[in-house]
Amino acid sequence: MTDLPHTTFALGTDLDAEIRRAAETLIAARRAVALTGAGLSVESGIPPFRGPGGIWTKYGEPPMDGYQRFLRDPAAAWREQLAPRADWMRALTEAVRDAKPNAGHLALAALERHGLLAALITQNIDDLHRQAGHANLLEIHGNHRLLRCLACSARFEPHGIDVDPDDLPPHCPQCGGVVKGDVVVFGEPIPADVLQGCYAAVASADCMLVAGTSATVYPAAELPYEVLRAGGVVIEVNLDASELSEAATISLRGPGGPVLVRLLEHATALARAEAS
Repeated sequence: MTDLPHTTFALGTDLDAEIRRAAETLIAARRAVALTGAGLSVESGIPPFRGPGGIWTKYGEPPMDGYQRFLRDPAAAWREQLAPRADWMRALTEAVRDAKPNAGHLALAALERHGLLAALITQNIDDLHRQAGHANLLEIHGNHRLLRCLACSARFEPHGIDVDPDDLPPHCPQCGGVVKGDVVVFGEPIPADVLQGCYAAVASADCMLVAGTSATVYPAAELPYEVLRAGGVVIEVNLDASELSEAATISLRGPGGPVLVRLLEHATALARAEAS
């Protein structure tokens, strides 16, 4: 995996100057963290949930009481997961199954390897940041490839636990608790271990790089404001203006992949110059 992912998008001079300013801000930070949303995944061919072309816009939203339904009948919920009947669930499964990390995912992972990002918080469930190579990753809405014990929060690869279609739901080999998919469904609280990790990462950060999110879904939408209230800076990367744009210290308007690649290029060049 190269440190400089390839992209063919041409950035204008004014935007490039702003990206360089953002790189200077990132380099000057004591501890920077990132927050990403669905806009970054769109560049990997995964449609958003809402808005034009969104999965839920096209097929309808899932039940608002999905977690309560799971708790009432875990076996039925598992049968639906193993053989989805809902159009939105089949569409989402197909969208994430073959998606690959794009230049933006790779650039963020490279920033982490260079020591310029201490952690990455994502609202996305598609596993692409993990595939890109992130080491300190907090998946606030879970990961579609993983399973999670509701009792002890242990997470497993599907092949790491016995899922018998004739004996559902599966149980945790560590504590015996009921296991569900790791993805956080409607009505389900954010897993405590992930939420605590997010707040700890933000509490120690003086810079947040926010990419591809409309900044409207809580609790993730509150995190950049936590950094700002503590006197830190927020760098936004988004194709369109968001609710965060006016509050952001620097707002970079463009597609996540090309902008983040250029941010990586500027940041690594500045870091080398400081070190020489």
